[in-house]
Amino acid sequence: MLGGGQLGRMFIQEALNYDVHVHCLDPDADAPCRYLATSFQHGSLKDYDTVVQFGSNKDVVTVEIEHVNVEALHELENRGIKVFPQPGVLAIVQDKGLQKEFYLKNNLPTAEFMLVNGKEELISKNIPFPYVLKWRKGGYDGKGVQIMKSAADFDQLIDTPYVIEQMVPFTKELSVIVARNEAGESVVYPTVECEFSPVANLVEFLFSPAEISEEVEKKAREIALKVIDSLQMVGILAVELFLTADDEILINEIAPRPHNSGHHTIECCYTSQFEQHLRSIVNAPLGSTKLITPGVMINLLGEPGYEGIAKYENLEQVISREGVSVHLYGKQTTKPFRKMGHVTIYGPDLNELKTTGRIVAKELKIKA
Repeated sequence: MLGGGQLGRMFIQEALNYDVHVHCLDPDADAPCRYLATSFQHGSLKDYDTVVQFGSNKDVVTVEIEHVNVEALHELENRGIKVFPQPGVLAIVQDKGLQKEFYLKNNLPTAEFMLVNGKEELISKNIPFPYVLKWRKGGYDGKGVQIMKSAADFDQLIDTPYVIEQMVPFTKELSVIVARNEAGESVVYPTVECEFSPVANLVEFLFSPAEISEEVEKKAREIALKVIDSLQMVGILAVELFLTADDEILINEIAPRPHNSGHHTIECCYTSQFEQHLRSIVNAPLGSTKLITPGVMINLLGEPGYEGIAKYENLEQVISREGVSVHLYGKQTTKPFRKMGHVTIYGPDLNELKTTGRIVAKELKIKA
């Protein structure tokens, strides 16, 4: 596995149940996977020789982050090593401009966009404000995404190629997790609703199932399946969507790996997204995606103003509640808005879970 963060850690926890040996490469010597992996190598995910050397004696190479050396993965594939998701898929996902062109080519709904080579060209176009600006490459977890409200915002920009999108007047942000194996079998999870923190620009709450009509649910699932089938991708894929007031669905972005919007599946579905990813890349039968129970997921982020050895306030108080599962990611140090863990709250009544979720989010604080 290229990457040894929390997604890899939760993947390993499922792989251990099948006695699958997972080896990790990560640029952080203290990455969360360090002590769980069968072996751990400290090294760059972007260095060609490092990635080729790491993957050359493995049965399957996969990723928990898309920012990796694609050329090295092509070389491993040429040597007969299975690489999932495929290097060609990762190349598309690494470049948001190629992503948008892929949607157009395959008649997949997405917001209107424009590709701009850099800051100077952007300024010269006099695009009416407001609009959304995204770096074509290198963005993640809200980094590289900016709402441009006036010319004053140009001062904050780095000079890099951009995707420019018109603002979408959405009513909900949705996500669908879908998986596909080598045999071409596909499964799709029930749609979830995401509520973002306006400060951190990260998912703060996730609600499963999404409170949407059956028609919207059907449409969202069909779009997600069409995306993964059009890519011919093997592995698990998150498809992030906008829902408009007239029930139109537009694709925002995709992520070819286990995703923040699928963490609730550990408790809430028959097959977690991490086990599903494992099944898909080893070409095993895919598991049931049915919900066992509704759920709410909360991201645990480092509190603003605190940096150092992590201290979890009110943890015992939180875990005393029925139907509350805490997942800490093994990161020893915290800093503002760093993803340190998540909490899943599950039970029969989604509205009650939402109420509990907002209480838990105020109680459980990560300081230093």
